[in-house]
Parts: sequence; structure tokens; C-alpha cells
Amino acid sequence: MKVFVVGSNGQIGKHLIHFLSESNEHTVKAMVRKEEQAAAFEKQGVETALTDLEGSVDEIAKAAKGCDAIVFTAGSGGHTGAEKTLLVDLDGAAKTIEAAEKIGIKRFIMVSALQAHRRENWNEKIKPYYVAKHYADKILEQSTLAHTIIRPGLLLNEPAIGKVSAAENLERGSITREDVAHTIMVALHEDHTINRSFDLVTGEDLIVDALRKI
Repeated sequence: MKVFVVGSNGQIGKHLIHFLSESNEHTVKAMVRKEEQAAAFEKQGVETALTDLEGSVDEIAKAAKGCDAIVFTAGSGGHTGAEKTLLVDLDGAAKTIEAAEKIGIKRFIMVSALQAHRRENWNEKIKPYYVAKHYADKILEQSTLAHTIIRPGLLLNEPAIGKVSAAENLERGSITREDVAHTIMVALHEDHTINRSFDLVTGEDLIVDALRKI
């Protein structure tokens, strides 16, 4: 499977690119928006596409052509305002979904946020981010794509633990970015995750076992 990673230069994206590159079952194409990012990935032997989520649907579709699946793990980042969150986390996701449908890519994995599906549980300090994730997820759910929506808790830059909890509704918790990337890798193989969405935090189950329980 050739996987198109949107948000390749982000922290989850970099872990995922590494895992896909090391895999015997997948190849990867990294979407980046800066030439220096493309150069860094190409030094690692990773194919890249220089494209911006604020560009057109056609540009994104052209970049993703030839791939079998898309993973959307892009984000505007905590240092940007609500306007950039709207343009990247919501409209960028919506355009990527539209691009996938346009060129016949069926498999789509979205990295969202814990409890993004339940307004009453949104973090008020970053409410625009939750609004963007909520509606991007809804657009994906209403699409024709074979989708999986992963809603991780507080993201940590620590070594992978390898054990998680995955369910429709979970209490607030944390998870390493590396474990999120591992979960994406497992979800690509697990048909049980197709057309499902779930919260994800560190837990007691191996990732493959946790996903088979949802």
C-alpha cells in the first residue's frame, strides 16, 4: 500500500514516515509545504510532494495521485490563531477528503482530538481547534471513503509504551506521539477499524488488541 502522509513534517508525521519507510508492506509519499522539508525527506529516500493545504483541491489531488491511502495528521500548531486553525485543520482536511474522492483513493485515516465528537467535553482554552476537528471529522464520516478517525489524548514526546486504550468515549488521558503513529500503522491493516472512530490514550492493551475491541 502506498500511503500519502499529510502533515509529514509534524511530530506524529515524522514517526509515521519512519515506520512506513521501514515497512516491507508499504511505501510512502510525504506531503510538505517547504522545499527544505522536501530536501530533508528526500535525503532519507522518501518521495515527497510540495503542496500546501491552503492551495486548491486539484493541487492536493495531483500530489496524492498514485497512492492507495491518505493519513491526515496535519495541524496549524498551537502558536497560530483561530483563522489558521480554520484554514488548515478544517478546510485543509475537507479539501484533502475531496481530493481523495476525486482521484479514487478509498482509505483515509484522520488524526483528530480526544472527545472532539462531544461538544460538552471540549477544552475551552483551544475551542477553535476542537471546532475544526469536530467538523472535519463529520465531513469525513459523511464522505464515501473507508475512514478511520483516531482521537488521541494529550500528546507526549516520550518513548513509545506500546499499550493503549481505544474506545468511543474515554476519560482524559495522554499518549506518546510514537504510539499514535504505531496505531495508524496497525489501523491500515485492521479492516475492523474501517468506518469507525475512537478516543485513544495510553492503556493496558497491545495496540492490535485494543483496535480489535472497538
